[in-house]
Amino acid sequence: MSSFSKALSPAIREIRILCCQTGTASAGTRQFISSTYPIIKQHNPDLPILIREAKGTPARVFARFERGVEKHIDVENLPQGEVSSKVSQLLGLS
Repeated sequence: MSSFSKALSPAIREIRILCCQTGTASAGTRQFISSTYPIIKQHNPDLPILIREAKGTPARVFARFERGVEKHIDVENLPQGEVSSKVSQLLGLS
């Protein structure tokens, strides 16, 4: 989580997190959101971070970069620590 304790690259235009609000497969993603969202937002107040919860939605994280480049990762059935490390990789922090 310490990799999120700084400003992210300005090349990152948006982060979207999709998950199920009740499913066990999205539990790690929900824990990641509740523990890490405030830290990311504190250091990146102008960065749009969209959280979409819908029943049955597989847990995924999307990042949109400059010039419309978009990448995503699947974080279904992962614990919070692994979700955090995968998101760090997606955002180019590690």
